[in-house]
Amino acid sequence: METDVLIIGSGIAGATAALELASDRSLGIIMITRADTPAGSNSSWAQGGIAATGVDDSPDLMVKDILRAGAGLSHPEAARVLAEEGPARLREILIDQAGVRFDLDASGKFTFGLEAAHSRRRILHCGDMTGKVIMEALLNRVAAQPNIQVLTAHTAVDLITFPHHSRDPLAIYGPPGCHGAYVLEHATGKVKAIVAGQVILATGGLGQIYLNTTNAPGARGDGLSMAYRAGARVINAEYIQFHPTALHMAGTTKGLISEAVRGEGGILTTPRGEPFMHKYAPEQKEMAPRDIVARAIYTEMVENDYPYCLLDIASKQPAAFLRRRFPAIHAQCLEQGIDITQQPIPVVPAVHYFCGGVLVDLHGRSTLPNLHAVGEVACTGVHGANRLASTSLLEGLVWGARAARAIRTEKSRTRITEESIPAWEESELTSEVDPALIQGDNQNIRNLMWHYVGLIRNSYRLHRALRELRGLWMNIEDFYKKAFLTDALIGLRNSVLNATIVTRAALANPVSRGCHYREDGRSAANADPPSETNDLEPRG
Repeated sequence: METDVLIIGSGIAGATAALELASDRSLGIIMITRADTPAGSNSSWAQGGIAATGVDDSPDLMVKDILRAGAGLSHPEAARVLAEEGPARLREILIDQAGVRFDLDASGKFTFGLEAAHSRRRILHCGDMTGKVIMEALLNRVAAQPNIQVLTAHTAVDLITFPHHSRDPLAIYGPPGCHGAYVLEHATGKVKAIVAGQVILATGGLGQIYLNTTNAPGARGDGLSMAYRAGARVINAEYIQFHPTALHMAGTTKGLISEAVRGEGGILTTPRGEPFMHKYAPEQKEMAPRDIVARAIYTEMVENDYPYCLLDIASKQPAAFLRRRFPAIHAQCLEQGIDITQQPIPVVPAVHYFCGGVLVDLHGRSTLPNLHAVGEVACTGVHGANRLASTSLLEGLVWGARAARAIRTEKSRTRITEESIPAWEESELTSEVDPALIQGDNQNIRNLMWHYVGLIRNSYRLHRALRELRGLWMNIEDFYKKAFLTDALIGLRNSVLNATIVTRAALANPVSRGCHYREDGRSAANADPPSETNDLEPRG
């Protein structure tokens, strides 16, 4: 298959990029997703809302909030782009084009929510199902575009790069570049090459490499590992944001209890009903940045052997308001036997967002020619060491549009033909994948990351994690070279690599900053600026 642009991922960033590209009817676009439906992305799971410009608000105030939450590591220019362009893209793409209807008050004006570390009420929302509503609207528009082909149940295996995949041995003397991807079709088990003039990675986060996460089941960092193997630059991989309040329940994936619950007055307490945030953030308390709140809950749990803490909104708001404002959370908790209008919610921290990723410029270009990255897989620099609440959907929207517009205006597009690359080689494969081994290895990775590369880190834990991950990586790579491909095997291979990337970055950075907390490290205030950012050298 050949196309002008291949988009890997179907969340808000990928869908926005596809729609912006599709306005040029001369372009052919293929968008693939490993999910059975395009809506199976993390974007659809977003509850709280999307940052906009509130009452008595300005881009300057939003930039200030982004930089403060990012703990001194946010890229000021990228933050400025988000704050100034975000509200305009939100209205243009989501409201005017896609027809998203955000919540209004009785007078017909937008109702803005307040979330942690925001100095103004500026969060637009659709109840507590904002991501779901946005993605339904965007994907309906994607489906209506004649020059976008959507392939579901297709998993990208590896990026096609020159000179690595070139049939011509002399290509080694030419410039590097990305020219598509090898893709596994779930229905047939066959791998096909999709050759493209430009590739956009929009594969989302990597929360599923941890034991507890709010991320969708497929969020295992496929795009990050593919870009890393291809030689693209990866930065800030140590900054893993934990959401403070995930529903305490069985399973790896936890239900998210939106930060907006605290924004509406929710109070954190111990299981005995004792408030504790005043000990960790005397001024902001429940509305402190996520890393502080998450560590406070974790510390209370560890030091007192609590299985969870409690989030009390029932005593702060009327039942009718809670059912109207948080219908999805209310229903989700009822499934677990908890009525949020009558009782506090048991919560635990869980991995929520990856602040690092594939380094891109202000137009989504990676360091590998022809490869763009947008959304959570990318590191624009906006989030720094700790993401400001409800800016991730906005970042996906802004950089999805920016990457598409940059591709549309490119004067030259390096194109190759399918005949220029080798077919996927399967003649030496001998083994069928054993699901029990896949499950066991994934569980090992998740346990290692949760206990040794989690909320509170130190050198001993990180060294131990790295030793064990290296052994796992070698065994998995050895099996990968012999086994017939499945989506689960691809995910396992990527998970162990991503876990190694995160651990190496955490070990290399001794500075505690934002959501990278080293109990044996230096504080950010005493850090030498050149040592603050960990930039990993690519490994093929």
